[in-house]
Amino acid sequence: MARFVPAERACGRATRPESSIAIRIRGLTKRYRRVTALDSLDLDVRAGEVLGFLGPNGAGKTTTIRLLLGLIRPTAGTAEIFGLDAQADKVAVHARVAYVPGEATLWPSLTGAESLELLARLQGQADLEYRNELLRRFDLDTTIRIRAYSKGNRQKVNLIAALASRADLLVLDEPTAGLDPVMEQAFRLSIREAAERGQTVFLSSHVLSEVEALCDRVAILRRGRLVEVGTLAQLRHLSALTVEATFPGPPPDVTGIAGVGAVAIAGRQLTCQVRGPVADLLAALAAARPDTLLSREPSLEELFLAIYGDPQDGSAADRDD
Repeated sequence: MARFVPAERACGRATRPESSIAIRIRGLTKRYRRVTALDSLDLDVRAGEVLGFLGPNGAGKTTTIRLLLGLIRPTAGTAEIFGLDAQADKVAVHARVAYVPGEATLWPSLTGAESLELLARLQGQADLEYRNELLRRFDLDTTIRIRAYSKGNRQKVNLIAALASRADLLVLDEPTAGLDPVMEQAFRLSIREAAERGQTVFLSSHVLSEVEALCDRVAILRRGRLVEVGTLAQLRHLSALTVEATFPGPPPDVTGIAGVGAVAIAGRQLTCQVRGPVADLLAALAAARPDTLLSREPSLEELFLAIYGDPQDGSAADRDD
């Protein structure tokens, strides 16, 4: 039976994980008859890390989270959370994890305050002072019944409950679904605070700017397989460097330079992309004496599209991912 502790007894600090690895996944596989939703996933998430878990609908993200939480059983492989088996030690695992699903399902007849109190008791702890701060930050009126809340306000209840628990691991599946841009900024601030406290965050999101702003590393799934994992700097090789320049006269012809592509000319402005060494391109641009020259590394969105091409690409195995 799960351990229930009144919220008032909770301390304001998270328990420090004993292991330097918060999540260890080895060969994790889930098949539904002839459809493979997740295929031999190997992944480590360090304690205190914020990991972005990316992929289009059907890539296997939600399947992975359900396996981590012990909600479904794997076909093969193992998952451990702080050294505990996600299947065999579910109660101990859940005591250290706070989960926010993408679709908030709460008790319609309860008020926001009653729901937060019940969630705190189910979780086993809550930092009440921090919870009050989060209520102000997310501008949530807790006197209203859940049935009268918008989707965004229902999601705020789940977020506030999870963040106030100060759990060692936050598992967040599309956590800002339904939130407006102001509340998304409140979410980002809260995740930064959690990271500063040493909490681990496993963030599955379609909001690439959110992942780019918050995450230490990014793991990208494609059709149930892990195709890339690393920091943004390590993943930059997947897409080209963008170069923009303006000239006093017609821009030079750079189409024949090795590694240069996507050349676009609009009046006196030239935009192109370059992969590999940039010396030849810079020499050609410098010879035309540019008025301005700007280069930028690819954004996470550009990296993502470099892997997928078609943003609708994905498996039919798991359409709620």
